[in-house]
Amino acid sequence: MKKVKVNNDGFKINKLVIIVTFFLFVILIVRLCYLCLIDYKVGESTITAFIKSRNTTEEVLMPKRGTIYDMNGNILANDVISYTMIAYLSDTRVDAKGNKDYVEDFDTTSTKIASVLGVDASEIKKALEQGKINGKYQVEFGSIGKDLSELVKEEIDKLNLQGIDFLKDVKRYYPNGDFASYLIGYTVLKEDEEKNNWITGEMGIEEYYNNELKGKTGYITYEKDKYGYKIANGREYVEPANDGNDIYLTIDNNIELFVENAVKTAQEESEAEWVLMVVANAKTGAILGYSSTPSFDPNLRNMTSYLDPIVNQAYEPGSTMKIFSYMCAIDSGNYDGSVTYESGTKTYTSEIDDSTVTISDWNKKGWGTISYDQGFALSSNIAVANIVESVINKENLKACYSKYGFGSKTGFTLKREDSGSINYKYQIEAATAGYGQGITTTPIQHIQALTAIANDGVMLKPYVVDRIVDTDTGKTVFQGKREEVETIANKQTIDKLKELMATVINGDNTNSTGYAYYMDGYSLIGKTGTAQIFDYSKGEYMKGVSDNIYSFSGMFPQDDPEIIVYAALSRPKDTTNYIAPMVKEVEKNVTKYLDIESSDKEKTSYVIESYYNKNVNDIKTELESKKIEVLTLGNGTKVIDQYPSKNSIIYEDSLIILKTNGFDNKMIDLTGYSYKEVINILKFMNVEYTLEGNGYVYEQSIPAGETIDDTIVIKLKNKYENG
Repeated sequence: MKKVKVNNDGFKINKLVIIVTFFLFVILIVRLCYLCLIDYKVGESTITAFIKSRNTTEEVLMPKRGTIYDMNGNILANDVISYTMIAYLSDTRVDAKGNKDYVEDFDTTSTKIASVLGVDASEIKKALEQGKINGKYQVEFGSIGKDLSELVKEEIDKLNLQGIDFLKDVKRYYPNGDFASYLIGYTVLKEDEEKNNWITGEMGIEEYYNNELKGKTGYITYEKDKYGYKIANGREYVEPANDGNDIYLTIDNNIELFVENAVKTAQEESEAEWVLMVVANAKTGAILGYSSTPSFDPNLRNMTSYLDPIVNQAYEPGSTMKIFSYMCAIDSGNYDGSVTYESGTKTYTSEIDDSTVTISDWNKKGWGTISYDQGFALSSNIAVANIVESVINKENLKACYSKYGFGSKTGFTLKREDSGSINYKYQIEAATAGYGQGITTTPIQHIQALTAIANDGVMLKPYVVDRIVDTDTGKTVFQGKREEVETIANKQTIDKLKELMATVINGDNTNSTGYAYYMDGYSLIGKTGTAQIFDYSKGEYMKGVSDNIYSFSGMFPQDDPEIIVYAALSRPKDTTNYIAPMVKEVEKNVTKYLDIESSDKEKTSYVIESYYNKNVNDIKTELESKKIEVLTLGNGTKVIDQYPSKNSIIYEDSLIILKTNGFDNKMIDLTGYSYKEVINILKFMNVEYTLEGNGYVYEQSIPAGETIDDTIVIKLKNKYENG
């Protein structure tokens, strides 16, 4: 058989093809490795971020700003959540399951929403129709759909309406409005570098403690579907936000009300440029009340001035500085209050040239020959001028003022505190500085210095933050407390000074400058002040008859002061004493509220017995014979309950409430009862109540004799007799 030869030369593999193919394969492998290992850029982003953004979403979780409370836990500032209702109209919108998520049935939707909001359905429908006509993706509903509460939102959610959604809004709310506004401050919305909107403090405690109040953001990362909705049971990571800390102030809501009312009344009656008052706990330095005008509502931020005269604005204090001039002299050991001098005028020869300058007492002519002690009660400028020259010298006075905290910031917890100035050079300047002219101070400096008089010479730092609480753990991270600055005088000096301050108000001399502050049964001590106002634009003091700053520094009770008061007003419409009524009003309110009336210590005290099942008339006769006021509830003959309870201690003029077996849940006439008394009465009657104002009752929503079937609204106002 013939063999066939196979020709292998017809199919040959080109080596070049092999090399090129291998090279391309290597490039492909390298590129693939690069794509897998390297986070390369895609447009403005990286491939990792691009893929992540297509499949996952990261949202910032904003924290809740801390709440500001008063010392009793009443809210002064907090975050409130409101909602804006929106309706989706675009028929391209679907939910996570692909179902329609836009409003189709305008009539049904409008009717159901209107029933919850209490509006006409046509208003809702009109907004929907107008949006549809204009091709809107979504619409809002104007004022009727804004600022909705959580409860209203929940009611609408229960309707399960297609295409209805809500936008959440958080804002800062101040429930008391114009109330300690410069102290609490206000907030605004500010955007940070990450485009997050923060509620940020711009004044007062809101500003000073912004970092403590603001909290820390968190975030949530989750997987989403092609529609952008969160995938159910998908991978999720949450880093919770840390809410801001809560701050409790030393402010007492009730005392603040007393102060606010007094300041605003003085402002209205005097038409002054500004009015202020500060009330402090004399034993700790804690601020209990703090108010000034012109003020503002932090919800509206309708301020006319950004300067708080209590801290930010130093001014010439006038004769209230005589407290500290005399303190310096007495503490030197060289003071003899019985030494006499000729009041009226004193002439100085200029230390620069041979010219002369004469200063005078406020009444120009003086009171003849009087003692230094009498000079304090009469607020004699010449007394201080002589003391600064013969008892102490100008260097001593400046050193004392500095030691007492004047000319330096107190470190009080508000920004932009003014330090004032106690600089002077010549002897006549020292004389005028001794009675508060030519130097500047702030009210908060006076509060600090006055604490030394209430604490046997130990000066305390004023403070307004009682505590700061971590809202996540509930633990107190800061506790405010009494802080001793320095001992600035000895006890003998303080005892003498308190005697002098008492003569200003409670002395026999009706010509004393503080006689208008006297009230029978109270023992307020203090010093008045009147200072001219320097017009820097003209380079001279104002010359108007009432172009002055009038002030008062004081405390009560005299022997062991518990409360410090500083009040001032600038340029009232006339020379009427507007400060005395406001100080007396606050003193009466505070002493009653805190049960620290000096008059109670002088009254006869009684230990209450149990009057249960005893004859009402017999008990009433017995108690009234002891000058105790008795209120009987009902027309029964037997006592079935009483307030105060057995073994309580009461004084003359105190109120005892006796519930009789004829009590029928009828309203009684509360007219004339005080703030504290009406609270005790209504609590004893087990009645729900709301109080408006302070002072004494002048109106009640349920008339006497009617059955109590609702919360009673009680209105009070200050109507004390003149002291």
